[in-house]
Amino acid sequence: MSVAKDERTALADLFTELGPDAATLCEGWTTRDLAAHLIIREHRADASPGIMIPAFAGHTQRVQDSYAARPYDELVKLFRAGPSKFWPTSIGKLDELTNTAEFLVHHEDVRRAQPDWKPRPAEPVRDAATWKNVKQSAKLNFRKTPVGVTLRTPDGREAVAKAGENPVTVTGEPMDLLMYAFGRAAGANVTFDGPESAVEALQGVKRGM
Repeated sequence: MSVAKDERTALADLFTELGPDAATLCEGWTTRDLAAHLIIREHRADASPGIMIPAFAGHTQRVQDSYAARPYDELVKLFRAGPSKFWPTSIGKLDELTNTAEFLVHHEDVRRAQPDWKPRPAEPVRDAATWKNVKQSAKLNFRKTPVGVTLRTPDGREAVAKAGENPVTVTGEPMDLLMYAFGRAAGANVTFDGPESAVEALQGVKRGM
């Protein structure tokens, strides 16, 4: 079972169901914008750097806007099909490594922006992959945090995101922790245990890649 492939299919289905103008948790983006973003990640090598590097962001935005202007059905079809066989993430292991967290988070960006959303039922393989990605990305996502941070699930699993003074424990299901770690506080059902000033400091810092 490939979690990245399953999430791709489920997100493509949701894009189709909701249409191009549905809200997402990505500020300023509709489903059309998010689909365009996901496509340029794996179809336009010249535009991908600007997703992470501000100096190239202008070019990335122009390319993304050009894709967003295409017919929506075409965007969904392109995303559903995935990259060409020459793109590195067409290889299964690289697909899982690169896209699992990306698709989990963006799938929830769409799901949790809808007024009637509910947590997905437990699924062992997906949930294990989610927790694995929480642990693997924790130190990077919380690197700017001025206080110590531990991520904890309700059943007691823990991952130290950052060692430090005035530690805060963030508790939630793996998907909620992943959303919080990637900067989606509004879409994450988590609780905090620690000094009030430390919790405020944590909340005030940008998280994510």
